[in-house]
Amino acid sequence: MNPFIVSLPNELPEYPKFVEGIRRAPARHFNLNEYQTKLALKNALRYIPKHLHEQIAEEFLDELLTRGRIYGYRYRPEGRIWGKPIDQYEGNTLEGKAFQVMIDNNLDFEIALYPYELVTYGETGQVFQNWMQYRLVKKYLEVMTDEQTLVVMSGHPLGLFPSHKNAPRVINTNSMMVGLFDNPDDWHIAAQLGVANYGQMTAGGWMYIGPQGIVHGTYITILNAARLFLGVPWDSDLKGHLFVSSGLGGMSGAQAKAVEIAGGVGIIAEVDYSRIETRKNQGWVSFVTDSLREAFDVAGEHLESKKPISIAYHGNVVDLLEYMVENNIKPELISDQTSCHVPYDGGYIPQGLTLEEARRMIKENHELFVEYVNKSLKKHFELIKILHKKGGYFWDYGNSFLKAVYDAGVKEVAKNGETTDEGFIFPSYVEDIMGPLYFDYGYGPFRWVCLSHKHEDLIKTDKAAAEIIDPNRRMQDRDNYHWIVNAENNKLVVGTEARILYADAQTRVKIALKFNEMIRKGEIGPVMLGRDHHDTGGTDSPFRETANIKDGSNIMADMAVHCFAGNAARGMSLVVLSNGGGVGIGKAINGGFGLVLDGSKEKDEIIKKALDWDVMVGVSRRAWARNKNALEVIDEWNSDSKGAITKPEIAEDELINDLVKTKLGVKK
Repeated sequence: MNPFIVSLPNELPEYPKFVEGIRRAPARHFNLNEYQTKLALKNALRYIPKHLHEQIAEEFLDELLTRGRIYGYRYRPEGRIWGKPIDQYEGNTLEGKAFQVMIDNNLDFEIALYPYELVTYGETGQVFQNWMQYRLVKKYLEVMTDEQTLVVMSGHPLGLFPSHKNAPRVINTNSMMVGLFDNPDDWHIAAQLGVANYGQMTAGGWMYIGPQGIVHGTYITILNAARLFLGVPWDSDLKGHLFVSSGLGGMSGAQAKAVEIAGGVGIIAEVDYSRIETRKNQGWVSFVTDSLREAFDVAGEHLESKKPISIAYHGNVVDLLEYMVENNIKPELISDQTSCHVPYDGGYIPQGLTLEEARRMIKENHELFVEYVNKSLKKHFELIKILHKKGGYFWDYGNSFLKAVYDAGVKEVAKNGETTDEGFIFPSYVEDIMGPLYFDYGYGPFRWVCLSHKHEDLIKTDKAAAEIIDPNRRMQDRDNYHWIVNAENNKLVVGTEARILYADAQTRVKIALKFNEMIRKGEIGPVMLGRDHHDTGGTDSPFRETANIKDGSNIMADMAVHCFAGNAARGMSLVVLSNGGGVGIGKAINGGFGLVLDGSKEKDEIIKKALDWDVMVGVSRRAWARNKNALEVIDEWNSDSKGAITKPEIAEDELINDLVKTKLGVKK
């Protein structure tokens, strides 16, 4: 018998008990017709031994009708799932065991937003579509050899295929829909059918490391917004300044922690009290209230004393902004991190509805819920405009908020008043902050996981990374140095022993080589490297990652696809390509990677070739778009590299303006 063929057990497992107090996903909107419903049921039964179909079919159908998805709850392992030390996993390869650590970490009760529904973060970002996929993938990872590759399509394990030792051990894609059907409505049908998985940016790629995964990026975004728009000195912090936003979930939960690390005062609105509770228990938010008056009184005291604090307001952000307008409260930094990539599926709770009322309405009267959301989005936008006129700086935090406002019928949010071709009247945070200051230079959310689960290993890697960073090289390096030397004191770890550090190509390569050397010498256990897909070259998204690419190619997905393919060619352990990300289906294509370090010389060579490529493919695209800072970086790269990046010739604006004006005038 083929030892690599895996299947689910021949007997139905006992139905697991659900732990009280664990957040559950809302019932998703069910709208399949009879034919599609039959198809969804057949699709789920493909995973189950045929002699069990009669026993399980009705159970699956009930899940579909009541939850809007077939999750296969019966196949969820009993109890807590968490990222255990790597030596506690079965497997023929280090990579196979490492991926099991990451998968389980993404589904930990302490990390996942809706762990029973396999949702890690972002309201809909799933590790797999169902628990049958989870079980089968885990089995494949246990039997896989270092001359095989596991292929995963939208959570479905297509199977093990012969490859070679330097090939990826896993190639993974999520929701890669054909263009004609690449829209939220058709995706919603596909998800109900069990053929599309919304991987977000790191959930379906198994590389989410809890809220820490976004906190460094949030920290430098808020800090640099204050420097750019409030006149805060470049060597200073946010003390005495106010940041107002919403959301305390998986991604947005970083806001409270980040504003405190930056030295400022933050008020973050959140309608789901369980999320506030999670952040409070983890030490990621300092003060909780359901009173707007109390929230702003406490904020005022800390602004005056210039002491940092994060305040969670249990309520709607529209109420919060309205209170600011009515009470003439001085606005400074304003943003939003609700899950507006799915505003009509629970990602945005409209003013006037509680969380429970909203969830009930989504299931029972979806059309009415859409009306509520659109009305609330319009008011939300109007309040932001008022606060902006009073001196507040607002930015879209890449959560598709401004696009949601536009889709709600507010055309004036578009820069040209009609279409989104030229962007929106308020910038994306990438457009004004992260793009020019970080992505164009190649700095992005590099991360690593100490697979031994030993905290002392993490401390050693922090120290090694700090020794490599030169704080006098650039402003970004100075901020990154302060970040990493204070990382331990800031208590950032939730789940497995992981760290995030914004770093450019040169620094990533040096850090990775150092870690691999430490493993070789037995100083630390194995380490898995990765990054957020939200990086210099990982994602094509016109309203977010490529928002500061102004040559018209911001709508093209070539960069993310080449990043994915190039990483596969250079021997990354895991490569991932997904549709959607943080802005929604049809609005982004994003690629990521995982590289398991084992101390070998072979991994040194992969580090040198792959990590440099992973960053520089993005910098080169940005340089070709004539971005000044990216041009500076490719000049350095071209001067001492074995390759060559194409450099654009810069046309003079005066020549272009005069010529086009003359010719168009003649034509008219």
